[in-house]
Amino acid sequence: MAAGDTGRAQQQIDEIEALSSIYGEDWCVVDEDEKLYCIKISDCLDRPKWTLCLQVILPPGYPTEEPPIYQLNAPWLRGQDYMELANSLEEIYLQNLGESILYLWVEKIREVLIEKAQSSEPEPDIKKITEEVDEDDGEDFLLDCEPIREDPIKMLNYMTSESQEVDEELPPIRHGNPITDRRSTFQAHLAPVVTTRQVKRVLEKLYENKKIASATHNIYAYRIYCEDKQTFLQDCEDDGETAAGGRLLHLMQILNVHNVLVVVSRWYGGILLGPDRFKHINNCARNVLVE
Repeated sequence: MAAGDTGRAQQQIDEIEALSSIYGEDWCVVDEDEKLYCIKISDCLDRPKWTLCLQVILPPGYPTEEPPIYQLNAPWLRGQDYMELANSLEEIYLQNLGESILYLWVEKIREVLIEKAQSSEPEPDIKKITEEVDEDDGEDFLLDCEPIREDPIKMLNYMTSESQEVDEELPPIRHGNPITDRRSTFQAHLAPVVTTRQVKRVLEKLYENKKIASATHNIYAYRIYCEDKQTFLQDCEDDGETAAGGRLLHLMQILNVHNVLVVVSRWYGGILLGPDRFKHINNCARNVLVE
């Protein structure tokens, strides 16, 4: 096998591992030998209105020389809707030539589904969709899909002033086992939280630790269940590691955890890790959540 082929094969392996870590049970290996994969994407995994299955085959030349071969499966997806979505995926591929793009594709599709859910478009024929996705329907999909649109700092301050009367204690903070790869070290920290005031307090407490404060990135995400409104208050922060906060929040949504803040510190060791960094961030977080 030529060096280029070996490099591409390794890139594919790295990308699949990262996607598997991020999307958990939503990601399905259909045929390992054929490099055929499938991911079920919904506007909202709690009570989805719009669902779509993306099937991809990774050809030997992907990602440097060939795009993925893909198929979009949904009973409602045809005509104009199909063309617009296919054009969006094509555009993402052209804007990121030579790079791994499956994560960008999945999130673009999710964005389209969320827009559909929020627009006044009538819902698709649920009976049809149920027949299509019956095999793995319903129970596995517990994701709430209402990310905070407001500025997180304003929201934190607003929520803090709302709960000012309660002198809340600093929640206990757990530290996970560090993962080191090519001189980069990743470590997750976790605290139970029920208000954004507690989120703020935990972050302040962590940053008092000089080692944590000196990390290259402190990526975090939190999810708080508001009993009275029966909705989730959730937000995330990349801290310079583009898209890492969103992936961390997505992992928490897939695992259906709530009333918790997870912070992952990364100390960069001078060697670029590519998609592996997302795998380590999510594995650190997953381990500390399971513990």
